Amino acid sequence: MYKTILFDLDGTLTDPGLGITNSVAYALKKYGIEVEDRKSLYPFIGPPLHDSFMRYYGFSEEKAMEAIWCYREYFADKGLFENEVYEGIKELLEKIKLSGRKTVLATSKPEEFAVRILEHFDLIKYFDIVAGASMDEKRNKKGDVIKYAMEKGGFTADGAVMIGDREHDVLGAKENGIDSIGVLYGYGSRQELVSAGVTYIAENVTDIFELL
Repeated sequence: MYKTILFDLDGTLTDPGLGITNSVAYALKKYGIEVEDRKSLYPFIGPPLHDSFMRYYGFSEEKAMEAIWCYREYFADKGLFENEVYEGIKELLEKIKLSGRKTVLATSKPEEFAVRILEHFDLIKYFDIVAGASMDEKRNKKGDVIKYAMEKGGFTADGAVMIGDREHDVLGAKENGIDSIGVLYGYGSRQELVSAGVTYIAENVTDIFELL
């Protein structure tokens, strides 16, 4: 039985689609880029923003960092709460808490923002540890965030599992010797998760507890 349960935030606990795409569109507009179809920005949900601005819009490292600060102008004020908790998540977290296991948030979102989101949706009470990216983007890769969570929480890979919706969650878990559960209701595909080497697949929130 898994004793320590790590959760991704975006696309796993909450659906941040509106807030993230609005924030990315706001940042891109600063560079004269207009986005007609917000769904084209869905690949930004999950991975580090720095990498996404470089990958999808050809930004240099310096320009990507500038774009992140533009993104945060909107996100910190509005985008943060243009978000909703997936159905069944509160009940899942309640069950895990009652089972006596340690619950950890491990997100590539800056820790400051992650705490505000958990507090806003009354989810913070379910978590023993909240680990996120640093605001300076020096700690933004999922593998580094998980390592930080392990150090912060004083737990090891033994008996731990990472739950997330993107390949970055799976690869970050593998990097730290941790099993993973990939969820299909978020923003990643089955193929993406399987290709990354996911340990288990959960079709829905109910499947997660059964796998645990």
